[in-house]
Amino acid sequence: MALMRITSPHAHGPMTTSRVMQNVLLATVPGIIVLTHFFGFGVLVNIAWASILALGFEALALRLRKRPLGFYLGDYSALVTAVLLGIALPPYSPWWLIAVGIAAAILLAKHLYGGMGYNPFNPAMVGYVVLLISFPVQMTSWAPPRGTGELPGLLEALQACFTPASFDGVTMATPLDVLKQNNSLLLEDLWQQNVQFGRWAGLGWEWANLAFLAGGLWLLYQRIYTWHAPVAMLTTLTLMSALFYDGGSSASGGSPLFHLLSGATMLGAFFIITDPVSSAVSNRGRLVFGGLIGILVYLIRVFGNYPDAVAFAVLIMNLAAPFIDQYTQPRTYGHASNRSDG
Repeated sequence: MALMRITSPHAHGPMTTSRVMQNVLLATVPGIIVLTHFFGFGVLVNIAWASILALGFEALALRLRKRPLGFYLGDYSALVTAVLLGIALPPYSPWWLIAVGIAAAILLAKHLYGGMGYNPFNPAMVGYVVLLISFPVQMTSWAPPRGTGELPGLLEALQACFTPASFDGVTMATPLDVLKQNNSLLLEDLWQQNVQFGRWAGLGWEWANLAFLAGGLWLLYQRIYTWHAPVAMLTTLTLMSALFYDGGSSASGGSPLFHLLSGATMLGAFFIITDPVSSAVSNRGRLVFGGLIGILVYLIRVFGNYPDAVAFAVLIMNLAAPFIDQYTQPRTYGHASNRSDG
């Protein structure tokens, strides 16, 4: 009997790169809506301007590399980078700040290494860290979570972006910033004296994190990625914050619920560390990758210089991902070890 000469891969389906990216973009919508509700239209202006710049820089890089524009622009990867970075930036950021971040993400972190599929670091997080290190004042100037009714409207948001010198906006520190700087008040008193603190982790922030959690769970349902990295990150972050939580003294690093629902926790767990290019590839590797990110997020938040540490933790572990892959490869059929020398 003649055997069919069919080589791997044997499974075929409709889930292309562009389809995956479209699903990721769709999953960010609940979080974007919540952020816009609490922090105003500056969130939407950030995302729109970042998307225009990302497509422009992507087209420029493709033209310089002599690659077909339509094919590569149609995979939506540049838009995903733009949306994630636009979400992470403070609302009402000036146009030049967003431009620098997008240029670093698309040109340096992505195309300098060969384009999509070759970048060792998450492009959006590279852009964010470049901005945070270079422009710390602008990157820590968040609008107060007052809701769209009390915050600047769409025209004012456009004015803040493109003519920032003529815009006089009110900003305040995030809950992570306030907790980081606190050295005298009990957490209960700190909550009462700062209007930006909500019920658990910061007014607006807790609901945004829940919205990104919902979007991430939908991506899991769609099998865009596996559960290993997000669950490992959230588990270790919970364990670390529970282990070091002292009940709310002035030296407290915050409760587990505070760390889970503040800053970019859920955005990082479900939209950043699940990047298939810059993360570990095996399921065991993803568990290690996500778990170490959760530990680093807590350590940098509490003991480091930057309150929200997701970007730094991700980039550190992006660097370690090849090492993790080397020691977590699945055993090949017929071999007792996954090591090449075994």
